[in-house]
Amino acid sequence: MADSLSHVDAENRPKMVDIGKKAISTRRAHARARVHFPSEVAEQLRANGYSSKKGAIVHSGIIAGVMAAKSTHTLIPFCHALALERCDITICPDGDTLVIDCICQMSGKTGVEMEAMTGASVAALSVYDMTKALSLAIHISGPRLLMKSGGKRDFDDSGVATA
Repeated sequence: MADSLSHVDAENRPKMVDIGKKAISTRRAHARARVHFPSEVAEQLRANGYSSKKGAIVHSGIIAGVMAAKSTHTLIPFCHALALERCDITICPDGDTLVIDCICQMSGKTGVEMEAMTGASVAALSVYDMTKALSLAIHISGPRLLMKSGGKRDFDDSGVATA
């Protein structure tokens, strides 16, 4: 665990982290969110190929997630603007749930955890938006960071490989 918060100065004021002296390394992060549907809604979505009156739910979620990951610095105040080299969003059914994974990668001086978390979150929100007319009992769980590598410390709580 870190000794102190990196986004707070000695006077306890918020600040952006200075990454000027950090080494460039390959940074990767994997985040996951889940959209849970009532059984009858999940059955209807499966029968319709995960399309709604608004369009292709999975494809829209992927596009929204990638756009969000690329725009994280405009949403989270102290995130650096990053040139992502990779942002893969996958959305897969698992029973009455859609599992959304976002993997981000780049070579740089700061990590891509927030980009992966933002991508997974907004993809889930997009899926919710496209399906909420079917039920207000749909809910989102996560997002949660499953893995990060590069920088000072690695983290892996995934139990799955991320190629």
